[in-house]
Amino acid sequence: MLLAAPLAAETLSGTVRVVDADTIDIGASANVRLLGIDAAEADQTCRDDNGVVLPCGRFASDAARSLYEGEVARCEVSERDRYGRYLATCTVAGRNMNSELVRLGIARRYRDNPRYFEEEKEARLLARGLWAYEMENPALWRAEQRELRIEDNAPEGRCAIKGNISDNGRIYHLPGSRFYGPTRIDERRGERWFCSEAEARAAGWRRAR
Repeated sequence: MLLAAPLAAETLSGTVRVVDADTIDIGASANVRLLGIDAAEADQTCRDDNGVVLPCGRFASDAARSLYEGEVARCEVSERDRYGRYLATCTVAGRNMNSELVRLGIARRYRDNPRYFEEEKEARLLARGLWAYEMENPALWRAEQRELRIEDNAPEGRCAIKGNISDNGRIYHLPGSRFYGPTRIDERRGERWFCSEAEARAAGWRRAR
């Protein structure tokens, strides 16, 4: 999470739309990254005790939606990241969302950040949420994905997420998704390659259903 210069003290409030387990939209336009926590990406998987692969990124997003979707949040902003997202600590009905997501095992504390250490320790010991499964640290998983080079029609050195423009709007396709293979990127039409989902969303693309 690369940081920009700190902002003056700023507070956002409004209705929550959950993007994923560590990112929300507040009101009509404010995109907020929950500060100090990290969650599985939408297409990240994990394994249960029997080795069965499960869509844990989707599980995490769904769990966050069940807690906060449509609720009114108040967010204390610290700064913005390179994608223009607000980095903030948010509360809903007096509950610290950042802390609660870690305590319930839906998210983890960000890398070695000491904040939320106790919440993560408790969730891990009690195998809450995604701690009940074998899952790679989201930051490491993202780093591995950035190293992947898809031989399909990606120019050398490009990232793997396909930003397609169609009659349905600007849609991005993840490696392994249903329409990833058939989708061709034509940069002359304004189509693009992205290195992360956050980058694609910040540029105005939405994930293929």
